[in-house]
Amino acid sequence: MSRQAWVLVVVAGILAIATLVGAVVLAVRVVRTRRMLTGLGAGGKFAFYGALIYTIFPVDVLPDPIYLDDMGVLAAALIYLTRLVHQRRAAGRQLPGQPDALPDRGHARRRVP
Repeated sequence: MSRQAWVLVVVAGILAIATLVGAVVLAVRVVRTRRMLTGLGAGGKFAFYGALIYTIFPVDVLPDPIYLDDMGVLAAALIYLTRLVHQRRAAGRQLPGQPDALPDRGHARRRVP
């Protein structure tokens, strides 16, 4: 093989490893949100399980050495789940798997007029 071919193979390998690492990081973040699923309703469960199933099954839009489509699905699921969590928090509901409110430690709070 020529030198240019080796450079191309090395660059392609580095890109493949980088996208694989990105997909794994996103999958781990999605899995960490699992403990809050009971409070997020059917839409949250569908986004969670749908993203994981799409990532695990070999049938993809792009072939498996290219993880960009998997990363897109996982990122979209994370964005959707994050929005659901923020909506629940704004509504004042405690989600399962989240710590209780921090206890007041006697610090004086300033009142804003």
